[in-house]
Order: sequence, then C-alpha cells, then structure tokens
Amino acid sequence: MFMTLEIELNGPVATIWMNRPELHNAFDELLIAELTAACIALDADTDIRAVVLAGRGKSFSAGADLNWMKRAANNGVDDNLNDARALAKMLRTLAEMKKPTIARVQGAALGGGMGLAAACDIAVASSKAVFATSEVKFGIIPSAISPYVLRAIGARQATRYFQSAERIDAARAREIGLVHEAVEPEQLDAKVQEIVGALLQGGPLAQAAAKDLIRAVNGQLINETLVEETAHRIAHLRATPEAREGIAAFLDKRSPAWIGE
Repeated sequence: MFMTLEIELNGPVATIWMNRPELHNAFDELLIAELTAACIALDADTDIRAVVLAGRGKSFSAGADLNWMKRAANNGVDDNLNDARALAKMLRTLAEMKKPTIARVQGAALGGGMGLAAACDIAVASSKAVFATSEVKFGIIPSAISPYVLRAIGARQATRYFQSAERIDAARAREIGLVHEAVEPEQLDAKVQEIVGALLQGGPLAQAAAKDLIRAVNGQLINETLVEETAHRIAHLRATPEAREGIAAFLDKRSPAWIGE
C-alpha cells in the first residue's frame, strides 16, 4: 500500500499514478521513497511487461514540493546531500528499469516533473502539457534530472532552458526530443495504448537487452573494442530460449509465446 501513489494493473501493463493532485503531484521524501519502491517491485514482477507513469489531476508533476524545499533550505549540507541522493536514486531506478516505461504527460511537468518524463523510455504528451527546468528561479540547478534531460534534448538545448527556465509547450517539447508524441488531450490515452501494444509484441529479455545496449554504445567511439562488444551481445542473445522462440515463431507464421502471456 502506498500513500502517494496508486498502482493500476491491467494485464501485463502497470500504471503508476502519482496521487497528490491537490499539490500537483509535487514530490517530497515520501513520494520519492514510494516511487523508488514501486519501480523496484514492478521491475521484479515477471507478469508485468510495461510500466506507464502518470499523474492524477491537472498536472503530471510540478516537481519538488515547496514545503519540502523550504525544509531543505533550513537543513545543513549533510541532510541536503541525503535528500539529493534519494532523488537521484529514484530517477536512476526509473531510468534503468528492465521493463519499457512510458510517461503519460497530461499537464504541467516542471523541474523534477520534467526529469521524470525524461527518465522514462518514451514520453507522450497532451497538447495541454507544459515543461520547464525552472530551478534557477529558486536559486538552484536541475542537477539530479540533468543526465536524463541531457540525454533527451542534448547539451545545446539544455544550455538554453537550464538558464532561462522558459516554459516549453508540447509542440516544442516534441521538436527538441523531450517527448516522442504530442497529441490532443482526448487522444492521449489511445496513443499511450498504441505504443504499449507495440511494446508487448517484443521479447521482454530482448527489450531489456536493447536498453542496456543503448547505455553501453551511446557516445562511444566506433572502434574494435566497441564492435567486438556489440558482436558478443547479439551472439549471446541469439543463444537464448527467447530468441529461438522468436525466430521459430516467425518461420512458423505464428505469434511468439510471450504475446498474450
């Protein structure tokens, strides 16, 4: 049982609902701890194939709870460091889940909320959604979320928005790579389900390996070491029962065993 989250299960798909609508799903120590725990539990659940992260109410997440920030401002460096480590762990746990993850962004995703969207594998936004790295307005920096936002939009765009804290509408977010799709509000859930449907066609071990492959290859020089590593990765995967089943299903013109599980 969670106090700040609701977990909705629909067959092989789990939706994590941040459930503090009166506070625009802003996060504090409890939500950070609970979201970390939820990601760990769902990643370990072999019945779950995909995870959707969503927010109840008008906002996806307005980032850090102002009362939490106020408490942090009155704390010493050690307490602030512990809080920052917990936030960084939560984002990394979400980003490194073996299961595919989708952010369903229906409204404001500000500060850490934008970080949550960027930490998910795929982000789908309503045309009403708005994003910002607003930290500099509070005299701080988007430190914990920076690896995921930089991965999504690159250093050049981040250099602008980390300093200006400008609001980014859904169309602009798609243009700079922050979200994959921007649709009308009434189409949001259908688009999320469309992508979920595509994800469920893939082999779960292969999807986890694909995520790990991207982390290993991205930004690396193409040299003999990298080429050899990629050869080893595909060779090992081809020898797995999942790969044998996938190839056999294709040749037999049938669905592989993981579909419909």
